[in-house]
Amino acid sequence: MQFFNRFRRRKKREEGLPKKESSSSIEETDLKKICSDDHESYEALFDTMLLSPQSMGSTSDEVAEKAEEYMRKGDTVGAAVNYRIAGSLAIYEGDINKVKKYFSKYSELTGKKLKILEIPERAVKKAREYYEAKGLYGQRDKATAG
Repeated sequence: MQFFNRFRRRKKREEGLPKKESSSSIEETDLKKICSDDHESYEALFDTMLLSPQSMGSTSDEVAEKAEEYMRKGDTVGAAVNYRIAGSLAIYEGDINKVKKYFSKYSELTGKKLKILEIPERAVKKAREYYEAKGLYGQRDKATAG
């Protein structure tokens, strides 16, 4: 019985501590605030945008080239994954045409309908607001220059 008491004490100590929010849920909340007046944009961006795109270290064109290479090899899963990443990077870059192009190819390969293809202009605008609020656009310019 004493063995189980160890767990009880730990649980009591944990109950007294304030709960910490994970960084992704905090960033998700920030996106929710920015999209509070446009729920459709939030839905479109929730699954497609990268919250920390500067960590990718590639441009959308570079990732799209990888996707095309996977297609030539016949690997549609690898191609779909890379088109999705390329589309997410295009959101960060603010290029609506690339967003449409890469997510359309992803959608063709997977058969999934994406909300962002219905409202790319509004979604990219909201993503830009998010990235500007996070101070990520200055980092983008440095990453694309190097």
